[in-house]
Amino acid sequence: MPPKTIKSALAEALEDLSKADFEKFCHKLLDRRQEPRVKRSKVEDKSRLQITDVLVSHFTEEGALQVAVEILKEIDCCEEAKPLETLAGGQSSKPDPSDASGGAAGGCKMADGKHFVDKHRLDLIRRVSNISSILDELYDNEVVNQEVYDRIRALPTSQDRMRELYRCSMNAEKAKDIFYKILLANEKFLIEELVTKK
Repeated sequence: MPPKTIKSALAEALEDLSKADFEKFCHKLLDRRQEPRVKRSKVEDKSRLQITDVLVSHFTEEGALQVAVEILKEIDCCEEAKPLETLAGGQSSKPDPSDASGGAAGGCKMADGKHFVDKHRLDLIRRVSNISSILDELYDNEVVNQEVYDRIRALPTSQDRMRELYRCSMNAEKAKDIFYKILLANEKFLIEELVTKK
């Protein structure tokens, strides 16, 4: 079987997205601040194949690969990003080992292969303060059930709550990905600081 072209790999990744995730992908594509920017008329009401063409024509094939991986990770579609990363040579960029795929919003996995929430466990336990909101979102996303939610809420300190959250709920990769996304929304500056930490 011949190796996949970048364009066909991009098209396949977009085809794998749910309707909601595809809409998020398009929204993030329009929201990019870096040049070249993509015009709204190029994205609105377009099919997945048309968006693939837009990516390649705007960013070149290599650039489109980087942009797609970056956006897929931002919208918590790490699984869909993996084949594109492999095609790009294993990394969405060539970061230094302390960097997480090129930025705080870049991704769940660190360059050393460890998940962000595992690598920074101690810092997160010590420093996350907005645990109530995070816990609510984890419950809504079915990462924690009612029993675990109530048990964690009853604990006296943020540190105790975070320790219990790790103990009960951070066993599956998907749970870690959701937790990372929620942390990014609720503790943006802390996460950005940890991403750049040596």
